[in-house]
Amino acid sequence: MSSLNVTSVTSDAIVGEPEVVEDALTPDAARRLEHIASDPAWLALKAAATALQTLQTKDGSIPEAATEAATGDAAGEHVDAIVAAIRDLAPLFPHDADYLDAVVADFTRWADGGFGVPDFLDALVAFQPQQHRENGLRHLVVFPMYTQNGSTDRLVEAVLIEVLWPEFVSELEAGDYGNKLYVPIRFVDFTAGYDTHAAVLFPESVAMREIPTFTWGAIFADREAARFRRVVRAASEITRLDLPADAARLLDDQALTEQTFVMWDLIHDRTHMRGDLPFDPFMIKQRMPYFLYSLEELRCDLTAFRESVKIERDEDASPAAREHAKLVQYAVIFDRIFRFAITGSRVRNYDGLGGQLLFAWMHQHGVLHWTDTKLTIDWAQVTSVVIALSDEINELYWRSIDRPKKAHWLAAYELVSATLTPNPASAWARGLSDEVLAGLPKGYTDAVLDDEFPLSMFYEALAKKMGDVIESTAGITADA
Repeated sequence: MSSLNVTSVTSDAIVGEPEVVEDALTPDAARRLEHIASDPAWLALKAAATALQTLQTKDGSIPEAATEAATGDAAGEHVDAIVAAIRDLAPLFPHDADYLDAVVADFTRWADGGFGVPDFLDALVAFQPQQHRENGLRHLVVFPMYTQNGSTDRLVEAVLIEVLWPEFVSELEAGDYGNKLYVPIRFVDFTAGYDTHAAVLFPESVAMREIPTFTWGAIFADREAARFRRVVRAASEITRLDLPADAARLLDDQALTEQTFVMWDLIHDRTHMRGDLPFDPFMIKQRMPYFLYSLEELRCDLTAFRESVKIERDEDASPAAREHAKLVQYAVIFDRIFRFAITGSRVRNYDGLGGQLLFAWMHQHGVLHWTDTKLTIDWAQVTSVVIALSDEINELYWRSIDRPKKAHWLAAYELVSATLTPNPASAWARGLSDEVLAGLPKGYTDAVLDDEFPLSMFYEALAKKMGDVIESTAGITADA
């Protein structure tokens, strides 16, 4: 799918028309910002970044710039065009003045230094979107970076984004669900790295000389919502699932679904560092069996589910918070069992495994039925069953505070394999040898198959029918 212009969607979708920093702009500047995706300066920046990508190698450098005069000249011209465009657009983003000055300096230094491995640490440190979580506020973001689930190369990417910050989310964040690092956003326009399945903008993806303390993480709620709506609609038709009325609303209302995902992500993201944790789940880069990551991501999603149940029942919560809390519960279940389970390859697919586990748990606990080629769910019983799985994972974590790492891994495998059938060739399922058990953790990890828990026959059939639908969501945005 080609890059999309979503100006009409983003300008219409602002909830409540709040006062933001952009209100200080002159009328002409405000009109220009409203149509930024078709602005000549943005188009010039986007074209120059795209051309520069063709010269870069995986680490972002341009080695031929030092040996090929033509390459060096071309790279220099592209950087000059990027810098000129940023300077032209900068007055439209007064809240990002320090960052835009710093990114111009980083581009200039990179070019003057001969286009080695790029270092944009100064610009990254200056970019602080979490300080301006105001609904409708826009940012221009330009970095050499990889895009998760998109490109693994650190190429120069440019993206125009808009903050999503509904009033009820502000209420939640100011109360029991504080998460000062979380920035929910939607696309306005983007370069090729985001014309993919990428749905996050994370600082760790930027090319830089050292790792700073990260102060923000941004998630594209519009992409999450749009692909959810497309995938769940198709899956429910294929499985002949009768959706509850509230769940059906999500498929027909992009703005409602975006706000639902903002709430889900708010609670999910903060959960990674909360609870009885036997380890620092993702902040420490450690090599471990991929099913551990499955359980961590599922733990966070199921925490979002159970906290949403709590909010829905809280008479002191606002009507909007309670309404969206109910919708988060549907979103967690349907995104997990319909999209996560069959998205991506079968190579250590930890999100896919989490979706498989939730589906099988619900099926084996009698609230999900696949009978006469029709899927049915006993919604009156779902809440207690899903929370029971959350309890199982939380119990695993609590017990593992007192366990050695390898014993925790074995206990985690036991939890998963009690519900999902392992690969018949699995060494873990047969029982690891004494040599592996007595050896280093690396031996345990090496023994895990790429597809340790293959798809069930149900999912194999569903994947064949849903493959094209899921692939069609690459590059999807709110106006799809």
